[in-house]
Amino acid sequence: MATIKELSVEDKLRALYALQLVDSKIDEIRNVRGELPLEVEDLEDEVAGLSTRLEKLKSDLETIDEQIKVKKNAIDEHKAAIKKYLEQQKNVRNNREFNSLTKEVEFQELEIQLAEKHIKEMKASIEHKKEVVAQTKEKLDGKQTHLKHKKAELSDIMAETEKEENFLTAKSEEFRGQIEERLIAAYDRIRNSVRNGLAVVSIERGASAGSFFTIPPQTQMEIASRKKIITDEHSGRILVDGLLADEEKEKMDKLFASI
Repeated sequence: MATIKELSVEDKLRALYALQLVDSKIDEIRNVRGELPLEVEDLEDEVAGLSTRLEKLKSDLETIDEQIKVKKNAIDEHKAAIKKYLEQQKNVRNNREFNSLTKEVEFQELEIQLAEKHIKEMKASIEHKKEVVAQTKEKLDGKQTHLKHKKAELSDIMAETEKEENFLTAKSEEFRGQIEERLIAAYDRIRNSVRNGLAVVSIERGASAGSFFTIPPQTQMEIASRKKIITDEHSGRILVDGLLADEEKEKMDKLFASI
């Protein structure tokens, strides 16, 4: 890893504030997208889930169809057996044989009734599943259309901002490379802990930007001297003086305008 050139405190403050301006610009670009990437991801998950469900329902219908065929074949076999037993009854030698064959016929008839009951139930299940298939397909079609529109919307936004974001991300990495890891770690920790992502702020009217807490004059003088890194005791943010902030903003505005 390349050794970071030792910067003066002022240079560190400038690099940190410039990094903040670049990262805030990246935040703005990403805020334009808002929840759109997450919406697209959620819709993709929904479409995948509905597609899987639809395939499962179609598979279930095929399975039930096969089961009905098996039951119908079994009914044909039971009917053939009944026909055979009735023929055999014509040639029996005693009542015992006749009664035995009668019981076989009754058993086959019960099997037919049971198979017909199962077929009726399975046909009802098919009708229900067909309704669910139609509803699922309709829902899937709607989600796919919505996903298509959202993807197009996201693609348009990405096309508009991709070049700018890539440039700014590279610039952010460039500034990070100028700052020691300890400061970068502090910067990231503060940035991740505040809602607006501001880890480095300037002094405005005697208070840190966005804060109502006044900074003592002595501390303001220390900040303006740029001799050490000073943080706001209330928010933990790194503080820079207004003049330095204005100078860095001017530089960054020119940079942003050149993209």
